[in-house]
Order: sequence, then C-alpha cells, then structure tokens
Amino acid sequence: MKLQKLTCERARNICIVETLAKLGHFPSRKTEKEAWFLSPLRSETQASFKVSLKLNRWYDFGIGEGGNIIDLVCLLSNCSVGEALQFLSDELPVFSFQGTITDTSEKECGNTIIQVKPITKSYLKKYVRSRGISLEVARSYCKEVWYECREKSYYAIGLQNKDGGWELRSLYFKTSSSPKSYTYLQNENDNLVVCEGMFDLLSIAEIYPEELNGSDIIVLNSLSFLQQITSYFKNYTSVDLYLDNDQSGKKNAKKLFQYYPHLKDQSNRYKNYKDLNEKLACG
Repeated sequence: MKLQKLTCERARNICIVETLAKLGHFPSRKTEKEAWFLSPLRSETQASFKVSLKLNRWYDFGIGEGGNIIDLVCLLSNCSVGEALQFLSDELPVFSFQGTITDTSEKECGNTIIQVKPITKSYLKKYVRSRGISLEVARSYCKEVWYECREKSYYAIGLQNKDGGWELRSLYFKTSSSPKSYTYLQNENDNLVVCEGMFDLLSIAEIYPEELNGSDIIVLNSLSFLQQITSYFKNYTSVDLYLDNDQSGKKNAKKLFQYYPHLKDQSNRYKNYKDLNEKLACG
C-alpha cells in the first residue's frame, strides 16, 4: 500500500527485493534466506549483490558496502535521506516487508504498454537532466511510457521505433517493448544522421540542433539493426555516423567506410568518451 509521510523507521521495513523488482531488477538466484542480484549500482556479469530476506538488508560484495533500503535508494539516486523517503513514499507503490518474496523468473519479462503521455514524472525529469538533456529536448522526441511486467506497473522515458515498439530507459534500468526495431524519423532531407541509442539522439539535439533540423534520423536501438539500415544510405548525399567509441562501434564504422564513401565519422566529436552523451553529461 502507498504510504504518505514515510518515516525512516517505517521505510526500513519496506521490502528491498520488492522495491528492486519495481525498478526492473530481479534475482539471479534465491534461497529461503537470501536473494542474489546483478548489482544495480554497477555493471557486472556475476551476481554479487546479496539481500538477506530475514534481515531485509543488502550487501554489495563488489564495492564492500551494504545497508537498508534507505541507504540503497540514496546510492542509486545520489540523493539525501529526505529525498529517498520522498521517492519511496510518493514515487513508487511500496509494500511492507514480510520476510518472503514472490517467485520471479530469470527470463526477461514481456512488457505491455499501458499508457503513453508527455513527460511529467519528477524522477524522469531529474533523470534526463542528469544526462545533460533539457526537458524541452526530451519532450520533443520522447514520451513518458507506463508499462506492465509480471503484473506490476513501471514508467520510463520512451522512444518509439518504426514498428510501434518502445525503447524504455530510467535511472535504474534499460528495457524495451515488442516489436524491437530501429527508429526512423523522416523529414525528406538529403542528409541522414545515424546513432546508436536514445540518449545519443537527445545529445545531438542538445548540442547540434541545426544538424538534426536539416537531417533525417535513424536511431539503431541495437547494433544488430545496422545491416538492415545500410540500404537507406544510397538515398542521401551524406550520412553522419555517431557510433560508440568502443570496439564494436569502431569495428562497424571501419567496415561501413569501406563501402560508403559519403559517410562522415562524427566520433571525433566525443573523442576520449564512450559516446556523445557521456561527454555531455561529464561536461
């Protein structure tokens, strides 16, 4: 049930596992006494984030830190205790800790879209601003998308793809709805901008708005769609390529330049950064 005027004492009884589930994090494995997660605080491939079901406490072996639900929200959101209490009471439906958890599958759940509307949630606004994106720019390309997964509701920043599916992002998770595809924004221009993800698009719009105003845009949403979109290149006099400065991005860019001489590599704009958004957020 939803709690108004949540105190620290009451907040500590909120189930950590249930709260993590509402943020899109599910156990990799569990026993009667504990649940193990891939850490929500950092990237990892082996689950080293433990939640004691008896004590309702968490511990991240990767960073050597642990605590209660308030400590966890403070770390996840980089916020004060007061802001964490507001988050737990106002932004999420929270449940009292009962010492047990519902069975959750390790498989990725199917996301069902419930509602699409302009971005209004305060934590989504805070999230886009933390990525260096103004609310005006975010609202120009994205929506606030509510969706259901395992009979529970969530909300996220959403970018729609050409087939009607959505890429979904928040501070805590990255997911999508079916059908999965790339986003193609056509404005009948001679130039095409190609980038990897939602926040690459928003970063270009934030830093180089004139470039987008005079271009068609493809957001890959996954590098697996790169081969599908190359057929469009012949329709444009120039193509600006914004792939990540990682091994996959560089390898794919090199291959494309061999076959399409009118492509322009824009990765020099975010040299020494993984992508344009990382440079924007760090700046």
